[in-house]
Amino acid sequence: MKLGLINSAWAQAGRDTSWGIRKTREIGFDSIDIFTDPLDIDVRERQLIRRACQKAHLPIISVCCVATGLIDFNPSVQRFHIERCRKFLDLCYEFEAENLLLVLGEYIWNQEVIPPAEQWKTGIENCRRLADYAAGLGLRIALELEPFQLSLVNNVDNMVRFLENAKHPALCANIDVSHLQLANVKPEEVSRLKDLAIHAHISDCDGVRHGDLPPGRGVVDFDGYLKEIAKLNMGGTMSIELEYSPEPDRIEDWVREAFTATAALMQKAGLRG
Repeated sequence: MKLGLINSAWAQAGRDTSWGIRKTREIGFDSIDIFTDPLDIDVRERQLIRRACQKAHLPIISVCCVATGLIDFNPSVQRFHIERCRKFLDLCYEFEAENLLLVLGEYIWNQEVIPPAEQWKTGIENCRRLADYAAGLGLRIALELEPFQLSLVNNVDNMVRFLENAKHPALCANIDVSHLQLANVKPEEVSRLKDLAIHAHISDCDGVRHGDLPPGRGVVDFDGYLKEIAKLNMGGTMSIELEYSPEPDRIEDWVREAFTATAALMQKAGLRG
């Protein structure tokens, strides 16, 4: 597998886009994932990202998209988010990326008022529409498992059921290692994602709250999860996801620490030479 970085690590520390791309390659990453919104950037920023990555010989693997409105009960909101996600897929195509990393929303009103099955059905239908569009561009969608109680896809059971219900070859799974820990997913359950998963995220956490820390700063069972991921023979990329550094002025140290720890873990698991 390639070892990548989601570039939001730099943006959260106030560093500009091109600087972050250069540092990503300098530290030793194989690839980069881009966290941006095509509705918030202009053509100059898109070209800056593409050209900076090309200059650094850093392929863009994934573009990250949070689209909670895909399961909103208002049809107008759903339509907006479907169109917005299509713009994300266009950006993936422009960047010559492999996939769109998609985060769905949560059940509203504590799963009362609106039957949960209705939101589930809405999610399936809208993801099928997006998967059709993705397939037409030669892309795939990697659906992220979110570990929160009311998230639509919050454990391996729900991920497998969602993908089986959707039955679309362009709609696949993302494996987020710290999310598995937070969702109390046992490492051996990862085997159920064979032939379904195409992309992975890695970070650490305290086992209680979402954290996205450099590996080694929390309690995640990396040996267990990476051993099982290796058995999937999924190839692809494992991208480090980091949240806000407690010392933004030392963000480079924060990212280097994460890179060094993750590279060692992947090598130990036979995921990276």
